[in-house]
Amino acid sequence: MTTTRDEFRFRDIWLVAYGPSIVSAIGHGAIMPVLALRARDLGADVSTAAAVVALTGVGMLLASLPAGALVARIGERRALVGAGFVDAAAMALAAVSDSVAGLAAGVLASGMCWTLFLIARQGFMIDAVPVTHRARAMSLLGGSYRIGVLIGPLVGAALIGLTDLASVFWLGAAMSVCASLLAATMPDLGEDERAAARVSGHLGVWSVIAAHRRVLATLGVAVVVLGASRSLRLSLLPLWADHLGLSASTTSLIFAGAAALDVAFMWPGGWLMDTRGRMVVALPVVLSMALACLLLPLATSAGSVALVMALIAAGNGLGSGIVMTLGADSAPAEGRSQFLGAWRLCGDVGNTGGPLLVSAVAAAAPLATACLLVGVLGLVGAGWVGYWTRRVDLDRVALSRR
Repeated sequence: MTTTRDEFRFRDIWLVAYGPSIVSAIGHGAIMPVLALRARDLGADVSTAAAVVALTGVGMLLASLPAGALVARIGERRALVGAGFVDAAAMALAAVSDSVAGLAAGVLASGMCWTLFLIARQGFMIDAVPVTHRARAMSLLGGSYRIGVLIGPLVGAALIGLTDLASVFWLGAAMSVCASLLAATMPDLGEDERAAARVSGHLGVWSVIAAHRRVLATLGVAVVVLGASRSLRLSLLPLWADHLGLSASTTSLIFAGAAALDVAFMWPGGWLMDTRGRMVVALPVVLSMALACLLLPLATSAGSVALVMALIAAGNGLGSGIVMTLGADSAPAEGRSQFLGAWRLCGDVGNTGGPLLVSAVAAAAPLATACLLVGVLGLVGAGWVGYWTRRVDLDRVALSRR
């Protein structure tokens, strides 16, 4: 699909481009707050329940490379449809299971499906949107997930009030089926390329990684730093709120306000990336988290914690879609899906590694020390991110002048 800048309008693709993401995210958003509670109801202790929650990230890590290879063979539309139905089955398993093992299997499978879903969505957007609008498109794609996660817990809470905890997983299954049906209406834009690849032979994942190892070792590491920075708010901020003795309801209100601010910044962030370059957005994502970590030990009340969280939310909102945008900029024409699988792996390593870093440091030192150490590491990481995203901007300018 070739669309020029003057011809392109977001309203022409919004339903097939963003509808599946919003609908699927509503289901996932409803499940996330109660997943640990479901594990506890089935007899898991606190550490086991935490491990069950972590299996979503484990599934995403395990599936990144295979998912890229699968999308290359069957295409984005089939991948999205299939991922939605398998995800629905995984959530149904979690709903009916009477054992922690069954719940864990469903959560692991759901995480694997989510990675397949993300890679396929990203590939479709690369084909459907001209380069001049790419960052705004990816920013809205990231924002569509945020919108779903905002709505999901509200719907889930209402459903639990009427029925029971298992009903939330049935809601997730229904949303995944709806996402599949929406995805089935989207055009299959890469059929010609896949037909050519079937004749010449599909590129192997490892051969694509080897061919682009320098990009993955430089800009890919920047993506690891970005992923780690964005994940810290979900681990460090709740721990500090608990350290101060804030109630769960107060902490939830702080996160809700930050989520609204996050959504408000997503369109300006996409516009900045398209008009001013990737660095002007990538750098604030890391710097906002680093500065927030350094300031957090000074936050001694709900109001000051909310201000620190607002700083993080502003940077995170600006960076909505930044990882997908950088991946689209770097992806080769041949072996694109395989490359995007490796790119997704970089982001998932960061998303998983950030909370693990906080846990490891907090186990050996006071939480305030962990905040300061993570903040200093963030400043170092910001230098790396700034340098390599600036290189992306320079390459884009040079390409546009040819």
